[in-house]
Amino acid sequence: MSAPSGGDRQRAATIDEAPEPIEIDAAGGAGERLDRFVATRLPGVSRTRLQRWIALGAVRCDDRVLPGKTRLSGVETIVVEPQPREADLAFAAEPVPIDVVHEDDALLVLHKPAGLVVHPAAGNWHGTLMNGLLFHRPALAALPRAGIVHRLDRDTSGLLVVARTEAAMAALAAQLADRSMGRRYLALAAGHCPEHGVVDAAIARDETSRVRMAAVAPGRGRAARTFFRVLARGRIDQRDASLVECRLESGRTHQIRVHLRSIGHPLVGDALYGGPSLAGFARQALHAWRLRLRHPSDGRERTWSAPMPDDMAALCAAAGIDVADAMRRAEAAGFDEDGRR
Repeated sequence: MSAPSGGDRQRAATIDEAPEPIEIDAAGGAGERLDRFVATRLPGVSRTRLQRWIALGAVRCDDRVLPGKTRLSGVETIVVEPQPREADLAFAAEPVPIDVVHEDDALLVLHKPAGLVVHPAAGNWHGTLMNGLLFHRPALAALPRAGIVHRLDRDTSGLLVVARTEAAMAALAAQLADRSMGRRYLALAAGHCPEHGVVDAAIARDETSRVRMAAVAPGRGRAARTFFRVLARGRIDQRDASLVECRLESGRTHQIRVHLRSIGHPLVGDALYGGPSLAGFARQALHAWRLRLRHPSDGRERTWSAPMPDDMAALCAAAGIDVADAMRRAEAAGFDEDGRR
């Protein structure tokens, strides 16, 4: 393995001053443990601090969060997101309630309420779902992000899966990578949406705001595709609104919010992306209602559903939308390739 270059040393020295993501080529690291290899490339970061970053999921290997002891093949691309000093104490158990929909030896399926942050990050180092998992299931401390495989935005409600073993985490991460994990969402969008369609637009950080993402030209961001279909329409505060079901083919940050905004239909309540606050609804009207995956233990397909939360159901009712009928339509069929029923 080659020694760290002068550029590596200078980069490590400025991590706390300018914590930008660091990309590391794993060439020369075949057979090495992920944590040890990254440590050689970031000599200014202590092993203890690096282990905490790995535990927080701030070290990704080919877009997957993996345990530090994972052996490299030497062809991976590793991305390290340096964390501030406040993160050093973030991987702590706290009595945050968790709503368990399903649990077995390999995984947990949880129903996350709106308002709960999934894992610690800038501005939210405590009181997260991850802190609650560490309190209620202490064995998850052995896994990065306490086994959390994918995320939901703070103000998005719904289902997410948590791995309980390294093997399950790898299997679930692989399903996310090959896009075989099915995730379907309910969204109340502003305006009169087309009956069905697909938004195929790359997503990248908005150049004018670090807290927003944006749909960008191909080659400028990460590929993303969202299928959608309208389940029902209504009016609220004298404005049209559409209850839309979305299926993700990819899983980019704020994907549904960005994609629907890009076609002129931001989510109701989504102030970050220009969505109107109808009937005083003050969060994005988005709910992860169905999750489908191959179980890591036996490979059999499993599906879970979560009802629309009360606040969003009340919003739909205020728009004159029959939620029960809309959910029957959603249950009746999936999507084909262009988003039709």
